[in-house]
Amino acid sequence: KKIMLVSMKYILKHANEHNYAVMAVNSVNMEMARAVISAAAEKHSPIIINIGVGQMQKLAHPSEMVPMIKEMAENVDVPVALNLDHGSKFEDEVAAMRWGFTSVMIDASSKPFEENIEITKQVVDYAHKYGVVVEAELGTLAGIEDDVVVAAEDSSYTRPEEVEEFVRRTGCDSLAIAIGTSHGAFKFKPGTKPQLRFDVLRECEQKLPGFPIVLHGASSVPQEYVHMINAYGGAMKDAIGVPEDQLREAARSAVCKINIDSDLRLAMTGSVRKHLVECPADFDPRQYLKPARANIKELVRHKLVNVLGCSGKAL
Repeated sequence: KKIMLVSMKYILKHANEHNYAVMAVNSVNMEMARAVISAAAEKHSPIIINIGVGQMQKLAHPSEMVPMIKEMAENVDVPVALNLDHGSKFEDEVAAMRWGFTSVMIDASSKPFEENIEITKQVVDYAHKYGVVVEAELGTLAGIEDDVVVAAEDSSYTRPEEVEEFVRRTGCDSLAIAIGTSHGAFKFKPGTKPQLRFDVLRECEQKLPGFPIVLHGASSVPQEYVHMINAYGGAMKDAIGVPEDQLREAARSAVCKINIDSDLRLAMTGSVRKHLVECPADFDPRQYLKPARANIKELVRHKLVNVLGCSGKAL
């Protein structure tokens, strides 16, 4: 039985009702997407594939990536959604819908509150006419992801007193909030203890009962891959991520979508570096991409089972 790409709303509704979080994974190429979807199928878990605007502009055009992901989704028996990550312009959102994305994110979080509402509502009004769901963002995450660059001093926590009005006036289907996560592999200063603001999360939950909440910038930055990169010629000093126990706590709350990107990049880069150093005669990409794919797959399996609680939850 073939399953086409499904609506993210369908996936998040089930996650919200059963207290788990779906893993939303940025996949920048076919190897990553194959490993992620294969792991989800093995663990009978729903999965969301994120593709960022910067990736589409610099790496692979949607005309190449979308058909591949659709084909992969049709050959597994778990729900797969395809989401545009961090679109900032109305034109980007429309283009993604036309290419077959089942959901889009409009990130106007850097704008003033009223302007964020105006931009988000424009996207929602258009997307809903075509059955596409929309994720919005309120509060600003620090860090770097593709073309999204926010200095730590410019980041801000979501204000719980604004979330109900924002959702009501925009009509968005899910809301990304800022509670201390950040984009990239260097999320926290060395020597500090990473701590998410669960008080902000709880207040947002109370203001939006039953509404899907999203966490961006939630990579844990596995130190085994940081060490692997450094041991084989890399230079990643002080790369620190979000502790997995805090992500587990978030997944048991109204947070039902957790975005992970850097962890996969680390697994792929570490694996490739290690293989090329240990096997200097190899020049066939299939030789060094095989262990990279295997490590990404194992990382995703671990997250699905031990962190997000979504193993066995495919609808």
